[in-house]
Amino acid sequence: MRASEQVLNFFSLKWCNLELSTLVTLVCELVGGLGIFLLGMKNMSEGMQAVAGKSLRSLINLVTTRRLLATVVGVIVTVVVQSSSITTVMVIGFVNSGVMGLSQALGVIMGANIGTTITGWILVLKIGKYGLPLLGVSAFVYLFSKRDRWRFLAMSLMGAGMVFFGLEIMKDACGIIKDLPDFEAWFQRFQADSYFGVLKCALVGCVLTTLVQSSSATLGITISLASQGVISFETAAALVLGENIGTTITAFLASLGATTNARRAAYFHVVFNLVGVFWITLIFHWYIGLIQWMFGGNVSEAVVVKGLETFPRTTAAIAATHSVFNIVNTLMFLPFLPYFVQVLEKLVPDKEFKEKARLTDLDLRILETPALAISQSRKEIERMSDGCSKMMDWLLELMQQDDPDKALADRLKHRERVLDSIQDEVSEFITNLLAENVQFAVAEEARQQLRLADEYESVSDYIANLDKFDRKLRRDGYRFTEEQREGLRDLNRKIADYINEINEALELKNRNVLIKTQAMSQRIRSDVKQLRRKHLQDLSNGTIAPLVNVAFLASLNAYSRVRDHAHNIAEVVSGEK
Repeated sequence: MRASEQVLNFFSLKWCNLELSTLVTLVCELVGGLGIFLLGMKNMSEGMQAVAGKSLRSLINLVTTRRLLATVVGVIVTVVVQSSSITTVMVIGFVNSGVMGLSQALGVIMGANIGTTITGWILVLKIGKYGLPLLGVSAFVYLFSKRDRWRFLAMSLMGAGMVFFGLEIMKDACGIIKDLPDFEAWFQRFQADSYFGVLKCALVGCVLTTLVQSSSATLGITISLASQGVISFETAAALVLGENIGTTITAFLASLGATTNARRAAYFHVVFNLVGVFWITLIFHWYIGLIQWMFGGNVSEAVVVKGLETFPRTTAAIAATHSVFNIVNTLMFLPFLPYFVQVLEKLVPDKEFKEKARLTDLDLRILETPALAISQSRKEIERMSDGCSKMMDWLLELMQQDDPDKALADRLKHRERVLDSIQDEVSEFITNLLAENVQFAVAEEARQQLRLADEYESVSDYIANLDKFDRKLRRDGYRFTEEQREGLRDLNRKIADYINEINEALELKNRNVLIKTQAMSQRIRSDVKQLRRKHLQDLSNGTIAPLVNVAFLASLNAYSRVRDHAHNIAEVVSGEK
């Protein structure tokens, strides 16, 4: 082999090795930066949810049939949780459980589309180089702070630091693409310079978002590519439009197996984004011109920093493209929301059978937002408390009847079985919630709710037993004496009042309930002792049948146990247990 050929082969091999090494560096940095970015978004979301827990509950309670208010709530909630996917999945969960109506859900979903654009504006902040110090300082606060609020605030700041640090790594990785001519040429094949080019770029953005299940991640990649000049601003804008469609897949998947209304909400999310992207692509170049006019001209002008070309105005322009599109699209859809509800109801008709297989309004999809999840489970506990109060009233009514109402007795037995099932569902839901990374206050309330559900279920069991004792006695041809019936009726009224006071304290979160109900509790205990003492005196006279004796003592014991469990509930409400 001639010397010239040897030299040529040597340099060719060296160039191939260099290009392979550069490609490996690109992939490692891009994947690593994306991973840090995604983890940062997750931490920022969880931290902000924990800090703003009570505010989130209040916001969701504000959602009414008023379209504009529901949209505003959707915007704020998404800004807090830092993910439109979490908001839409949560809405699907609320609709599936029947807590939220379809028209309310559609308003929140549209607001979520606006709220998610905040991510782009966060990335506009020129603090990328401070991401690592922010991450380090907040990590120390998170690890060593004893107060929950400070820990979760540090978690959100730590997440923000990871987002900026991850973005810087991705930007550096995208800068390497310029050293790989073949790779850069491949990116240049995607140009939004024609209508079909815009559609092709939007499709790429849609597929990429569907794969990574995060529009924030694809937005970060898009900004990284555009800020290094690998892709043009127009191409980046078209990619962002496609990301709006790709993000709907999360809600669509969440709706599988859900109720008809929940599926309608998910379908609306898909249609809302598809129609929006369709009309904006028709006027894409005029729209891009408007955005550039807002920023005073061509945003793709390069600025040389330390010998490298950068495009500092591109990030803000991409964020504006995202925000303006979603705001305008929402304003266009908002007036026609009632008509969309009607169309969805016709296209997706109700099923002939009852769809809701569960007794509670709890849905595992809501676990994405622990602060709202614990609020929903609390409502189920309050439902149990109301059920126990009604059972006490029905029991008193049955006791007073010479010929017991069978329908009322069956209702009482059915309610006891319902409360058993509600306790099972609440326990399953709270157990899944405690498996998440939740704030200490949420975890503490969850444990209290487990205790409350168990206590209320026990109360319902004893109430059902009281009716069972009376019915069995009647079947055997016996009745309590008039004096015994009067004593039991009086005891029933006092315990019913006692339970009602405790239920009211539970609803109002009155921690002084033990002091307030102490006299009632002692009076009930004293009455039970007095009735038992009087019964034993009558028994010694030999005037009471053995079956009546057993039933009366069992009834006194059951009422005493109802009081005990009610007292335990009061202790939980007061914070003593």
